[in-house]
Order: sequence, then structure tokens, then C-alpha cells
Amino acid sequence: MSKTIKDQTVEELGGSSSILVRQRREHREMDELIDQYLTLDDLQRRERVLKQIVQLVFSHAFAEETVLWPAVRASVPDGEELTARVEQEHQQINDLVADVERLPAGDAGREDKVRRAFALIRQDIRDEEDLLLPRLQDATDTARLRTLGTTWAAVRQTAPTHPHPVVPRRPPGNALLGVPLSVYDRVRDALGIGSIASRRGR
Repeated sequence: MSKTIKDQTVEELGGSSSILVRQRREHREMDELIDQYLTLDDLQRRERVLKQIVQLVFSHAFAEETVLWPAVRASVPDGEELTARVEQEHQQINDLVADVERLPAGDAGREDKVRRAFALIRQDIRDEEDLLLPRLQDATDTARLRTLGTTWAAVRQTAPTHPHPVVPRRPPGNALLGVPLSVYDRVRDALGIGSIASRRGR
């Protein structure tokens, strides 16, 4: 099996448009934002960073579940088992962040849920980069990795940006619900609904 995608070159991963490179790039962004959140003391700045993390994580995961995991199940011998594990992690993150979004900043249990979600996000990244994506790399040629990357990026741009725990993790259910949820989420983001500022204003 190929080694973790974390340590491979862009060329080894199929070029800049490859799904493997795109995945790793966003994983690193998530990791950096989490580190930033954990070092900040100012509440408003922390909330802005948390909003960035949530938007990135959920649009990223939706594109994975819609485009990438079906490809893994179709091409990797134990793809069903591997993707089921990651989907379970996604569901746990969904549930935790949905709770976080319902709780006011400063709530005693909110920060604990944030940190638990962060730990799961980082575990999910390792499972994907160390186990699942190397298996896809072994089973897929470079042209296919690039096609998957382009499709994933297109879905990612129109994906929901907040947790929706009751939405199915697999197509066609997630794809059918994705369009209206994406519109709802992106209007909500543009208006600042659900942010610390909007909760204080109400």
C-alpha cells in the first residue's frame, strides 16, 4: 500500500488538480485554523475562526460523501468498511457542532464540545490520509484522480456549510437535500445568522 499522502510530493499524488492534493490542502487549512482558535483569547476573534472552521469542514465533508467515498467503494476492495468508518466520524462531528451552534458562547459545556469536535476532525484527517486515500491511490490512475479532484471541487463550491445531522451520509439522499440546504446555509452565512454577533443582537 502507498504511504500516507501527508508526506508525498504533489507529483506523486497526481498533480495539483488531483483529489489527493486537494484533500491534503484543505486538511492542512483545517489543522491551521484549529491551532489558531486554540491560541486565541479574544472571544469575538475565536468565534470568527470557529465559523471559518465550520464552513470549511462541512463543505469539505459533503463533497467527500457525494463524490469521493462512492469512488472509493467502487474501486477499493474494502472501500465499504473504510468509508463507513469515516462516515461515522462525520456524523459524530455533525452532532457535536450542531450542539455547539445551539449553545451561547460562554456556556459551560460548549467549549468541551468544540474541543471534542476538533479532536474528531483531526482523527478523521489521519484516517483519511493514512488509511483511506492511499488505498484509493493504489487503485486509481492519475487521470481518474484528477477527474475526481475537479468534480469534488465543483461540488465543494455549492455544498452546505453547516451541520445537518439528519441528512443521509450517502447519495442520493445527501445530494438531493444538498442544494436547498446549501442555499439556506449560504444566505445564513451572508447575513451572519447564528454568529455570536447575531445572537447578542437578538
